[in-house]
Parts: sequence; C-alpha cells; structure tokens
Amino acid sequence: MAEFPDDEACLQWLWKTRLSPDGKHAHCPKCKAERAFKRYAIKQQRQSWTCVACGYHLHPTAGTIFHKSSTSLHLWFYAMYIITSTRCGISAKQLGRELGVTYKTAWRIFNRIRYSLADDGSPLTGKVEMDEMLVGGIDKNRHLGKRLHGKGHYMGKKSVFGMVQRRDDESQARVVAKVVPTPPKSGDVLRHVRRYVMPASVVFTDESRFYESLNTMGYEHGRVHHTANVYVSGDAHTNTIEGFWSLVKRGISGVYHNVSKKHLQSYVDEYAWRYNHKNDPRGHFNLLASRVAHRRVATERPSSRP
Repeated sequence: MAEFPDDEACLQWLWKTRLSPDGKHAHCPKCKAERAFKRYAIKQQRQSWTCVACGYHLHPTAGTIFHKSSTSLHLWFYAMYIITSTRCGISAKQLGRELGVTYKTAWRIFNRIRYSLADDGSPLTGKVEMDEMLVGGIDKNRHLGKRLHGKGHYMGKKSVFGMVQRRDDESQARVVAKVVPTPPKSGDVLRHVRRYVMPASVVFTDESRFYESLNTMGYEHGRVHHTANVYVSGDAHTNTIEGFWSLVKRGISGVYHNVSKKHLQSYVDEYAWRYNHKNDPRGHFNLLASRVAHRRVATERPSSRP
C-alpha cells in the first residue's frame, strides 16, 4: 500500500519499468530514436505518454495482462500481493471478497495472472526425477449418479507429467510439470523429456513402461520399483517430485477443491512457479510484478470459469 497507493503510482511504475528507466526518455518507434516523452493532462485520462517530437503515444499497459482492463491498476497490484502473500494459493471467491469486486472480475484477474506464470522453457540438467500424477477424486466419494463403477484406473481423472531437477550446491531445485492426455502414452511423456531435459543428464524414474527408452535417448537412467516396495536404491529415488505432487494435490483440494481440465495447466504452473521461487530473496510479489510487466500477452486466454 505504501509503494502502490493508487492507480497513478502503479502506472508510473509500469512506465519506468517497461519503457523509460529515467521516467522522461524512451525509444520512439516512429522516430526510431531515443526521444523525450511527456504525459499530457486530457479529459479522457489516457494512460499514455506522448513523444514531444512526433506525437507518437506509448501505452505502458499495452501487451500486458492489464491491457484494455476496466479494473483499476491499484486492484490488479493488490490482487498480485494477495496471491503471492498466501502460502498455498487463494480462491477467486476469497480474492473477490478481499478486493471488493464480483466473482467474475476476481476470476478474470486471477486467470490472467495465473496464465502469466507458465515456465520459461529453461532446460533441466544434472540429476532429474520424473513421475506422473493423477488429478481427480476417488470414485466412492462421487455422487451416486456420477460414479464410474470401476471403468478403469484413469477414468474421470487427468494426468500430469512432472520433472524436477534436484538441488545441488550451485542451484535450487526446479520443476516443470505438464498436463498430458489421459491415459498417457510413451510419446506424450518423452516429448517433454526431449524438450526440457538436457542430453547426458542422469534421470530417475519408477518402473513405469513410459521410461523404457530413456537409455536409447542418451540419458543415464536409474529406476526404483515401487510395486516391490523399493523406494530408494542408492541415488535412485523419486521422492523430490512426489513431494511436489503432494503440494499440488493438497493445494488443489484445500484451496480450490476442484479444477477443470481446461484450466488445469494454469493451476499446475502456479504451483510450479511457487516451488521454483520459494527461496528467491527478491520476494514473490516483486518477482510476479516484474514478470507480468515484461511478459507480453499475445492473445486473450480462456476466461470461462471452471
């Protein structure tokens, strides 16, 4: 509240963070040079700065999650603070009560923020653990008319595949998690391995059939056989990724209760982002504010509520 007390403070921060470090000069796309910019007071209260040489307008909110939003910037920044100050997340219902807005508005704010937390595609190296998770309730806990009556292990559930780089002396643990088709096939899993895990890395998995070809892909492969009650074999185990799955499941069941398949990836990205930056000294709010300021949003994300 001290740093961003009103819309003007939020807009000035975006202007200096995104376009003009000194608050007075910025690159003009029309002049193709560094020019002085000034914000003129007009009746429309336009959120823009004008080039004093050619009259070109620069909008600090253009291309961000704030673009064309009728919600005040102050509420956007307050929402980011609330989201990052909670340990396991906050529901859109609770966010709406905190902001004093409708559930529809709170859902759109949270939806746009959550979709900005997708991973940056940085590769995983060193020792990497892999595992799959199923998201969905137990059949006996469903309403009687919605029970599946033993139609298969995967029926009514959604699959998520995850990879975590173990922490070492030089780096923190980092996780990448992706929603995959249900039931997953070997190709659905291995395409993410090829994209995110560097060759010659040491990978650890359980005995699942999905990982049988990892050796032929150039990875050193260690396995543990959970069906034989073997959970640690030397350096081979999947305890780190299973610890992350526990955080995701407890968060979803405790905060959101239920998520739709359409938006599941964004919820997984939220928990992966929290996990990857849990020890960052800059603080979650500063990280999130900087991320949404510099991350351009090309198209509108899905906005229908779960």
